[in-house]
Amino acid sequence: MKPQFLKISSHTLHSFNARKDTVPDVNNKWHYHIVLELIYFRKGSGTQYVGNTIERFKEGDVVLIGKNLPHYWQFDSKYFENSRKNKVEVFVVHFDENFCGNDFLKLPENQELKKMLILSSRGLQIKGKTREKLTQLLPEVINTTGTVKIIKLLEALSYISTSAEYNFLASSHFNYQFNEDEKRRIQEIYNYTLSRYTEKITLEEISAIANLSPNSFCKFFKFKTGKTYTQFVNEIRIGDACQKLIENQMSVKEICFACGFNNFTSFHECFKNITGKSPLKYQQLYKK
Repeated sequence: MKPQFLKISSHTLHSFNARKDTVPDVNNKWHYHIVLELIYFRKGSGTQYVGNTIERFKEGDVVLIGKNLPHYWQFDSKYFENSRKNKVEVFVVHFDENFCGNDFLKLPENQELKKMLILSSRGLQIKGKTREKLTQLLPEVINTTGTVKIIKLLEALSYISTSAEYNFLASSHFNYQFNEDEKRRIQEIYNYTLSRYTEKITLEEISAIANLSPNSFCKFFKFKTGKTYTQFVNEIRIGDACQKLIENQMSVKEICFACGFNNFTSFHECFKNITGKSPLKYQQLYKK
């Protein structure tokens, strides 16, 4: 899937863009932008695509996305089917790293902040007490005005920069610098896979979609994503399985075959390798 360049609208009266979204389909596509994104999901859950990682996002999650890092948030189907019952509430801040001026990050007091913004190029999933503090600050960034608005954003960024409570999302091997021909190939690979992952996709089949020989395809995909194509497909399937386990409308065996696995043992092993839990344990923890 080709990451689409998204131009973030700006206004001469504001040094950065801050808003609250209440619908599930805002920027619901794989995209990137030259500004950073700090996002807090107060209400809503789904599948999170950041760089070369695929995992669930849930209410309370806070993520910092670096500039030019491809990403998108695919909300679960229930938010589209019954928007009155299933509410979405997301706080989003887009900001340029130099929104306080070109020399701001050169100040000696801001070296930790500068380092953190560089690390965000892989995407940061904020955890623990830092996340809890940001869930309080980000609504204030959206709702305040004037100098206080800038102070609140700097306070949020300062908490992240002085904390170790985060996980990297994209792997260090992820290469998101694509030329036009590579963008087209990645787009076709992603689109085809997302539409066919519940079926068996052979190496010859997907190689033909990318217009590469099987050997060249394997090298290209591993170099650009840092993982094999099989790993990529299995992550998509397990992401779908997680959603179905949460919805609890099918048995685990039914979910196994519905997501594209043809062997329950391999499904169970793959699920545990990716999530760290068995399917039933994952479902039980979510219910708790």
